[in-house]
Amino acid sequence: MKADRLMATLLFLQARGRVTVREVAAELEVSERTARRDLESLTVAGVPVYSQRGRGGGWSLVGGARTDLTGFTQREIGALFLAAGPLSAAPELRTALRKLVQAVPAPMRLHAEAAAKALVVDGLDWSRAAVRAGGGPHHHALEQAVLDRVRITLGYTEVDPDVDAADASVREWTVDPLGLVCKAGCWYLVAATEEGLRSFRHTRVTSVAVTGEPARRPEGFDLAAAWQALAADLERRMRTATVRAVADRAALPVLRELLGERLRTGSELPDGRMRFEADGPSLDLLTTQLAGFGARVEVLGPPEARARMARLGHELTAVHAESGRPEAHVPPSESHFPLGTYYPEDASVVHGTARKSVRPSRRRPRQRLSPTNSLDEGAVS
Repeated sequence: MKADRLMATLLFLQARGRVTVREVAAELEVSERTARRDLESLTVAGVPVYSQRGRGGGWSLVGGARTDLTGFTQREIGALFLAAGPLSAAPELRTALRKLVQAVPAPMRLHAEAAAKALVVDGLDWSRAAVRAGGGPHHHALEQAVLDRVRITLGYTEVDPDVDAADASVREWTVDPLGLVCKAGCWYLVAATEEGLRSFRHTRVTSVAVTGEPARRPEGFDLAAAWQALAADLERRMRTATVRAVADRAALPVLRELLGERLRTGSELPDGRMRFEADGPSLDLLTTQLAGFGARVEVLGPPEARARMARLGHELTAVHAESGRPEAHVPPSESHFPLGTYYPEDASVVHGTARKSVRPSRRRPRQRLSPTNSLDEGAVS
């Protein structure tokens, strides 16, 4: 399009200072006749471009003038500031945004400033607990190591320290940082180690020390391809154990949300329950998750998984039964509390008072089902 060519010509002039028609034609891959027409069009449009004939002549901006034209459209500017706005707590990003606001054309500055203030990120879930998925306290240091391409020594634990501090044994790794990946809100460092390429979850990094040595980067390294290989290996490790079970239909939506593609449903039994298979990193983890569904899920095999479910049941009975006797069994259909954890449909405030959450109907709750526990995909990374 001609408008794109004119913009490219103006930016080329701004970068080179003085250009010839032949240089413009070669840069934009157009004919010299088209390049000359574009330069003349800039002059007609009021851009201070002039030509000088003779040896050493060419086209240039009057007095070395510069334009604040960046080439951004209003939609592109809005998208950029929406993405950067929630992160503006970082001093470097605030400085960059201020500079960018001054660089865009004046008519677009108001739109850019509005976009930067149009999005809020709330780091607490509805139970007021901080969401653990994120960058962790050493996120900035890891970012800087990747950008500076320096070798670093990490303190790293295979479990999240804030979840299981007792088992959070720390190992030191000297690594060559290669890139950063954000997987479903969780940040990972992809790095080369003596044991090969691996990923490090940011929330499990306990310390970062710069060695002062330059990082070694493999020839032709591609971050996207490397992450795909690492993710494929992790997904295989997430499917090392399988259980067979049956479940009430009411439990299936929560099972699907909990297990995702690791849940495979089968045929329906005469009593209305559905057969299914579920994969996980271990039988212990799978049975612990399924035990939370109570009588809605019955594990059929393998035998060790069924035995594990029985042990869990005995442990819960011993802890919670009054006078050593379990309470009368309540069929799932008569449960006082529908399966799952319910959240308000919105957090609207009316006349300064938050809307009251309404207890869901037994038959068809209006609120969205959400599992009370979720499998941490980084648990085996």
